[in-house]
Amino acid sequence: MHNYLTNTATDLGMSPPLPLSLQPSALTGIYQPEHNIAVWHRSLSTKMTQSIALLLQEQTSLALVQTVTPSNTAHWVKEKLASHDCAEALGEDIALIVDMFCCLFDLKEAGLRLTRLDKPMCPKFHVDHVPCRLVTTYLGSATQWLSNNDVDRRKLGAGSHGKPDHLSGIYPNEASINQLSSGDVALLKGSGWEGNEALGLVHRSPEVLPNERRLLLTLDMV
Repeated sequence: MHNYLTNTATDLGMSPPLPLSLQPSALTGIYQPEHNIAVWHRSLSTKMTQSIALLLQEQTSLALVQTVTPSNTAHWVKEKLASHDCAEALGEDIALIVDMFCCLFDLKEAGLRLTRLDKPMCPKFHVDHVPCRLVTTYLGSATQWLSNNDVDRRKLGAGSHGKPDHLSGIYPNEASINQLSSGDVALLKGSGWEGNEALGLVHRSPEVLPNERRLLLTLDMV
């Protein structure tokens, strides 16, 4: 297993409230109790994004779900996408991310989901009831989230009384909404993380623009 994560967010000169870096070692910041999100900020090549756009044009329905290991991920993804130009690069990139995820949490395998989306999967702000979930959007608008200081957790779920987020009072104003960029790899700490039961990251799927297609990868602990 590769040693991508040797430096801590502190080593990289990070400061609260968000571990974010061009280095993948920023993801180790998720272990700091005061953080419920950590982001490896990266940009994908034009060649990769163009080939993924072509994949989503051809694949009107794509939902790959599998329990994978760092050693078998690349082969499995390439096999599923064998006829597409992006299969090689996407398979290798996803394998890298799976390896990092398993290394960080001392796992032998992870639950992988690679999905084409043309509408929001989770359109309202919510908390995941898992220890930690990795998300990265390869194409299209990426995940939105709220910092702890900008969220009224009483408005989550039934507390919204059926109102949409912009009317429920869950956040003070539109400027409070943070958004990942396409290509970013983020760890979202959920309510299942020990000691974080009341502070899981509040996040949602972004509004999808007309004719926009998204390709979303999520990893979960198995």
